[in-house]
Amino acid sequence: MAKLEQTVYGDFDQILNKIETGILNGSMSASLEDSSDFESGSTRCSVRVFERYSWTGSNRVSLSVTLFQGDDGMIHLSAITAGGSQAMFFKLNIFGEEAFLDKLRELL
Repeated sequence: MAKLEQTVYGDFDQILNKIETGILNGSMSASLEDSSDFESGSTRCSVRVFERYSWTGSNRVSLSVTLFQGDDGMIHLSAITAGGSQAMFFKLNIFGEEAFLDKLRELL
């Protein structure tokens, strides 16, 4: 599992759109598996779960991205990958997870 957390700046909808478009266009096998959006007053939260095939691991890897904007207007991002291993009890291959997260880093 790999994780990225940071504060991002800009328009919430534009950032979310850039992430969605960039991830989906960044890999032939990338797909948006599901999404969820919440809003209460000026507070917003959007969750996106992407999946793609990892050639290095010969399996599928998921990327969950959460954007949260509170009353202060700051946008917080949390992104976590999962998958990328073929072992039963421990991880042997995390390259696919890191590569998926690296694509998000490029977009930000």
